[in-house]
Amino acid sequence: MKKTILFASFLALTGGLFAQKKITTSATVKFDASTSIDNLPKAENKTVIASLNTSTGAIAFEAAVKNFAFSNPMMQDHFNGGSWMESDKYSTFTYKGNITDLSAVDFTKDGTYQVKTDGILSIKGVEKKLSTPATITVNGGTITANADFSVKLSDYGIGGAPVDGGKVSKEPKINVTAELK
Repeated sequence: MKKTILFASFLALTGGLFAQKKITTSATVKFDASTSIDNLPKAENKTVIASLNTSTGAIAFEAAVKNFAFSNPMMQDHFNGGSWMESDKYSTFTYKGNITDLSAVDFTKDGTYQVKTDGILSIKGVEKKLSTPATITVNGGTITANADFSVKLSDYGIGGAPVDGGKVSKEPKINVTAELK
């Protein structure tokens, strides 16, 4: 009997711990490097892994580089190639960070909360600090996280004639959206 109570207590405790970490494998990252010269450098990846720990504020996402889809197949080849993402060598990019003002969010109450995140963005093996505002929406137990930011391509060793010639933005806009349950 004591073992049964102890086991049931353990299950209840671990179940509560797992409920604090929300995960999805279908977050979306949008990449927009369009300029006034060329409107095509846009891509979307809908197979991004994202997680959020509601008790610690730890957040993370990982995107497979080859899963970014462009409307122009040639642009996708360039994106994955040697002067850009080198996706055969650097297959993912990641972000690991924290919500810095976690007390501003009540994950038990429906609402929209403005927060700030601080973390490390890793692209092509280069790690850079990234601080960005984000929006957390709680609706019926589902949490949606959304952040918009831009990156300097040169910070990650990305460049070349399209960037220098103004066909690709030197600071593309990035949008990350994750629905976590």
